[in-house]
Amino acid sequence: MEYPRQVTVIQATAVLISTIIGVGVLPLPLFAARAADTGAPLVTLLGILLAFTGLWTVTKLGMRFPNQSIIQYSEVVLGRWPAWLGSILIIGFFSLLTSLAAREFGEVVITSVLRKTPLEVTVIVMLLLATLSSRNNQTTFTYIHHFYLPLIVFPCILIVALSLKNAQLTNLQPLWGNEPHGMLSGMLTIAGLFQGSFIHTIVIPAMRRPEKAMQASVWGMIIAGGLYFSIVTAAVGVFGPEETKLLLWPTLELAKTTALPGNILERLDAAFLAVWVTAVFTTLFSSYYLTIRAISRLFRLRDQKMLSLFILPFLFVLAMIPQNILHMYEIIVRVGQFGLLITIVYPMFLLLVAVIRRKRGEMHDRMPTEQNG
Repeated sequence: MEYPRQVTVIQATAVLISTIIGVGVLPLPLFAARAADTGAPLVTLLGILLAFTGLWTVTKLGMRFPNQSIIQYSEVVLGRWPAWLGSILIIGFFSLLTSLAAREFGEVVITSVLRKTPLEVTVIVMLLLATLSSRNNQTTFTYIHHFYLPLIVFPCILIVALSLKNAQLTNLQPLWGNEPHGMLSGMLTIAGLFQGSFIHTIVIPAMRRPEKAMQASVWGMIIAGGLYFSIVTAAVGVFGPEETKLLLWPTLELAKTTALPGNILERLDAAFLAVWVTAVFTTLFSSYYLTIRAISRLFRLRDQKMLSLFILPFLFVLAMIPQNILHMYEIIVRVGQFGLLITIVYPMFLLLVAVIRRKRGEMHDRMPTEQNG
């Protein structure tokens, strides 16, 4: 039985944006300021450009093999056993990314809101929410992202716009930073925050017009990247680079200092945390869904539903490994930088081999039921 393609360009863009904007929003200005002090906006821009390189590559691959995910077409390009190694690395990486996102969510919640709640409870609740949501088919997955997108983007834009009036231009000079030697490391760290864009590898096969996937990629990166760039600029402009380096979650502090006109709300941190929880859910949902979909494709399973509960204990154990917040962020930075080999270098290698070997998938108007479930 076959089903028509469901995902439009707008929906694919929505999935990209809501997946990229997630748990990394809070420490983003801290990472950028530590890397290049006043050059934080510049290092953020370079990280965005590097991240788009990876997204461009997986999009070109998806357009070249419009009916297959990266797990499937990697076997066509490299052969079964070499592709299995790459697929296992992808599954392992996004499993770790999911668990770290859940842990970071738990740390923020017990520090800022529910101070008497055990860390394990907040982590398992978010993982369970992602587990239950990931049992849906791909059409529902897309609709969830599309629904939550305005709730994530517009409040963030409002906070950034209101906070910029308190920014001082001298806090952002010189543009390249006083100590640019950390620029490369910072660029890699910030690019690592965009690795959720790898979700595009399973969205493209479900698109009605896969040949327009690049439009979704460009707009998704412009909107998500533009918001990240604005947040870093606002935080460093308001607090200054040295103060930003001392704040664990500068974006949250930025929301605390921002008020609506007329003092309707003197602090926006409570509202921002509600938005941030939604953003964390959509990001975690995507990485969880990508993980179980990749496993189901690797082992030729009919769908991913049976896997959603199976991997939950493993992800929970991984989430509990970091000893504290500082240790957690050390791991996040290292994992994010290493992950660029999987999300940028590996797809580039696949594309190069596919071009050399002249491997290309066929385009069909209809697709198997497994692409929607």
